[in-house]
Amino acid sequence: MTISKKSQITSTTMALAYVTALIAFCGITIGSTNAIEQPSIREEMSRLLGKCHLQSDDYDFCMKDVFNDLRAYFPTGIPEYNVKPFDPHHASFVELRRGDQNGLGFKLILRNVSEYGWTQSEVTKFHSDFEQNRIIYSQYFPEKSLNGWYEFSAKVFGTPIKRSGFWNMTLYDYSQTTSVRRLGGPGTLLKIHVEVDRIGGMRMHVGDVLAPGRARLDNVSDGVINSAWPLGLPFIKPIINELVSTAFTDIFNESFRYFPLHQFIS
Repeated sequence: MTISKKSQITSTTMALAYVTALIAFCGITIGSTNAIEQPSIREEMSRLLGKCHLQSDDYDFCMKDVFNDLRAYFPTGIPEYNVKPFDPHHASFVELRRGDQNGLGFKLILRNVSEYGWTQSEVTKFHSDFEQNRIIYSQYFPEKSLNGWYEFSAKVFGTPIKRSGFWNMTLYDYSQTTSVRRLGGPGTLLKIHVEVDRIGGMRMHVGDVLAPGRARLDNVSDGVINSAWPLGLPFIKPIINELVSTAFTDIFNESFRYFPLHQFIS
């Protein structure tokens, strides 16, 4: 039996239309099912946090797992509870002062800082200290990167120095310990302290640090920084801790100060 070319085209067209309709139907069905079955944010928070009980012996272990489960919300935040995205998260202004700028002191300002890598991080330890109204947790980052703008001013033996420019930094095999303490009852301020535990590797660029407008010199300064940072780490580590703690105090208060944790944990 000979099938005409017109019949073949018609059959093919009908088959294609059938498959397209089937796929569309399945997509609509799956989408509708997901829309029906998708739990609300409140239900999801209750599911995650509600399994941890304050009087339980495994409360700390349970909260460690919850912190890791919450990584799924880092890129989006939780708008329903005014929690902003955490990967990346942003700090618009961080200031650090040391000594007297008329003598040997300096002032460092960081602006529009963005930090990436939180979704790939892992909380490795969690400890609750109810007497001090705080939690302490350790966190590991395979890779963590930051960028922003800096302004540096100082006086060295009466000679003023001012530098500003763009900077970025990537940390590898990095870990830190964070302490979060509430200064009173629910809704009161949070105080954050971050301690760098380990930096396995680092790459850093600081623009215009040797001379403003001399971009070719940046390669020299970057080379010195990236080769000598392990030697200088013991001296600059307290500065890093203070900068990060200051930034995180602002970030945590903005997103978590009014988070109704008591509604989910019993």
